[in-house]
Amino acid sequence: MTSPGYRRLILTRHAKSSWDNPELTDHDRPLNARGRRSALELGDWLASRGYDPEEVLCSTAQRTRETWEWVSSAILEVRPNIRFEAGLYHASPEKMLQILQTAAAPTVLMIGHNPGIAEFAAMLPARVPVDPDFRRYPTAATLVIDFQTDKWADVRPGQGSVLDFVRFDGRG
Repeated sequence: MTSPGYRRLILTRHAKSSWDNPELTDHDRPLNARGRRSALELGDWLASRGYDPEEVLCSTAQRTRETWEWVSSAILEVRPNIRFEAGLYHASPEKMLQILQTAAAPTVLMIGHNPGIAEFAAMLPARVPVDPDFRRYPTAATLVIDFQTDKWADVRPGQGSVLDFVRFDGRG
């Protein structure tokens, strides 16, 4: 939970998806077994640190929806408001910021796709994490970042303070 005057963003790239069915469109690809494990590990990690989202902004793609389903199965304390946003499917960093600025709750989880999410993650903090995987933003990578503001509409690039950056490979 954030304190007054702060907003917290949990920025997650979807977990690993399956390429097993060549007849599916990119939008309809589900998670593979490794992706499901990663998403569950991510949910456990979020819960263990008290990073409970109050609002979820999620791409409409199957793999992002499934990522949220597996993450949420580990977060039992909070049932956030969920908005499935078609605009987050392969969104540019500018589009992601525009959608984030419409959020209402103090703590928001946004689930999206590369390359936009990696670029968005890099533009938000004053200082990016020192991590060899940060710029690549692999599947199930998650950045937790705080902003000193009362409204999401006031969030601008370069204003955030990084709390955590983590990634899960689902290999158990």
